Amino acid sequence: MAYPSFIELAFLTGQNTPNYIDNCDQYPESLVRYFIENYTKKGDSVFDPFIGFGTTAFVAEEMGRIPYGIEADAERFEWGAGQIEHWQNITHDDAANIAALGLPQMDFCITSPPYMISDGDWNPLYGGDPQYDGYEAYLKRLEFIFSQVATVMKKEALIIVQSDNIQDTSYTPLVRDFHHHISKSLKPQAEVILRWTGAKPDYHKDYEHTHCLIFKKV
Repeated sequence: MAYPSFIELAFLTGQNTPNYIDNCDQYPESLVRYFIENYTKKGDSVFDPFIGFGTTAFVAEEMGRIPYGIEADAERFEWGAGQIEHWQNITHDDAANIAALGLPQMDFCITSPPYMISDGDWNPLYGGDPQYDGYEAYLKRLEFIFSQVATVMKKEALIIVQSDNIQDTSYTPLVRDFHHHISKSLKPQAEVILRWTGAKPDYHKDYEHTHCLIFKKV
């Protein structure tokens, strides 16, 4: 299968998102729509292990696909599940528990894991539990979660992971680190650089582009 090296999309945020909760880390609906349209067909199951406010599920259902997802945060879970008809396919749990949830085999996965800066302490993949502070613990958890994702994907299924490098008090090469750790359980296929066009929310104003890593279950 051929993948583009570079694409441009308008930065269109989700129409289903709450305006009273901090949703600045939500990825744009236009990104989800592009990959679902080009790499799935109607009736396919679309999985997001970090479903947040439900952008993946909302777009997948609107496009005739069957959404599945997991969200650890109770408020985001309740909002996301409440936006779709297939609400029973959205689970309030830790993505690290995927293998124990009895999920069906999925046709496609698209997601954007919670980010962490390399010199930070608070680990979003453990909900900030101080026993698991630090970037190394974050990357180990990410690696484990995607090994679990691999168990519920059909053979030859694609997994799209959106990521940005972060320039904060220090530089965090998230794209490189995501590739390295996810590649231990899923086969890398391509990296698509996506340039945003049009206006963007304040949180995203410094990001002119993003990276979409493509993996395959083999």
